[in-house]
Amino acid sequence: MIVAPAMSTGLPLTILWRDEHLVAVYKPAGWLVHRTGLDAGETRFVMQTLRDQIGQRVYPVHRLDKGTCGVLVMALHSDAARALAQSFEQHRTHKRYIALVRGWLPDSADVHHALKPDDAPENAPAQEAHTRFRCLARLELAESFDPRHASTRASLVEAVPTTGRRHQIRRHLKHLAHPILGDATHGKGPLNRWWAQRLGQTRLWLHAQALSLPHPMTGEQIDIACDGAALHLSVPDAADWLRLQQTLPWQGVGVSVGARIF
Repeated sequence: MIVAPAMSTGLPLTILWRDEHLVAVYKPAGWLVHRTGLDAGETRFVMQTLRDQIGQRVYPVHRLDKGTCGVLVMALHSDAARALAQSFEQHRTHKRYIALVRGWLPDSADVHHALKPDDAPENAPAQEAHTRFRCLARLELAESFDPRHASTRASLVEAVPTTGRRHQIRRHLKHLAHPILGDATHGKGPLNRWWAQRLGQTRLWLHAQALSLPHPMTGEQIDIACDGAALHLSVPDAADWLRLQQTLPWQGVGVSVGARIF
């Protein structure tokens, strides 16, 4: 097993792990992975920025939504790209996400809820989708968003998807009635705005915290994580998560109170 240390290279992108076959970076929230036909007005693309930063071509092998931050892996040559893409297709990769969600999630939840692509025809079959959730901490503020309740609640949640459907974590949390805060598509606009005022920013609170995968050439397991004080100090976007944990009165569930989640 290779435990990859955080290696900050400064702006524009922070490199988490690199050899001659693959590179892992911290993808900031608000960046697209690559140009698409729907990118009118966008100026920040991970692929193009990373290519210019390291001076060589990069190959995408998976994606993160525009609003999601965290670990993103790219290949550095076509053979590695094929091997890594196969690992994702065959579910030999393991991902861990952290999300800030509405309400108090149960201690754990195992969601088997089939999904079909957002743009699929009405009669298209849904595809198997499975995500495991674990509540890490809960929060209750003595302010009322909903007049039916005297307080407002939220949870920090670990999400481990075992399939890779588009927006899977976001849609499964909506299915549980605990949408991710800041999710403009699957959440509630008024609640998102209420939290944005209290947290001081508007963003999707979903973080791709860790990724484990077999090395495309050797098969050795690589563990890459977006955490640690050094990373948070060097990447303001990542520091949002540490500040979220440190400045609010969380009650520990999946971890002991006061333990670092990020």
